[in-house]
Amino acid sequence: MTIRLLIVDDQELIRTGFRLFLQTQPDLEVVGEAADGHDALTRAAELRPDVVLMDVRMPSMDGVEATSRLTTAGPTPRVLILTTYDLDEYVFGALRAGASGFLLKDASRERLLEAIRVVHSGEALLSPSITRRLIEDFAARAAPRRAPTALLAGLTPREREVLLLVARGLSNPEIAAHLVVTEATVKSHVGSVFAKLHLRDRVQAVVFAYEHGIVQPGSSV
Repeated sequence: MTIRLLIVDDQELIRTGFRLFLQTQPDLEVVGEAADGHDALTRAAELRPDVVLMDVRMPSMDGVEATSRLTTAGPTPRVLILTTYDLDEYVFGALRAGASGFLLKDASRERLLEAIRVVHSGEALLSPSITRRLIEDFAARAAPRRAPTALLAGLTPREREVLLLVARGLSNPEIAAHLVVTEATVKSHVGSVFAKLHLRDRVQAVVFAYEHGIVQPGSSV
């Protein structure tokens, strides 16, 4: 299966560099490029990419606004944020806007390929350390936590526990080891949690868990 890519960056040299490398991969196809958020929306509507590689700092319309618009229209591509700065305010906003993960622009080629394939598969690209730092970032930036919604009442005690562990940055294997269950069981619980709370991936789970006071900044398993 070929993954269709749209590269969005205001620097032509960066777009060209990504395109020249990515188009050498047999399972990847660069279907287009865009120089800003407005252009990205137009090109995405025309080309229907599977994954958008999105810069965040761009003129006219930045990557945060473009991501928000892309992920609220259907059918929606997965958005992988490319940034020079680790977890700056733009990245924070883009993750809240619906991005599936982020990658530093100086990451290795192998890491870039892995990121594209992971995001395309439906997973969120957030390592445990990044997830924990994202939660800390919420402490400094996010609005006051909202009271738990009625949706939480629909979770079983085990599902709520799994949500807490996901929000603290644990992977499925780590959750399985912590709860002394199989990875298949964890995967089932995670899927159920996402379905009941209308969450798309782990990024949204972190956002939801922090905003509703389920996980506390600085807490550990």
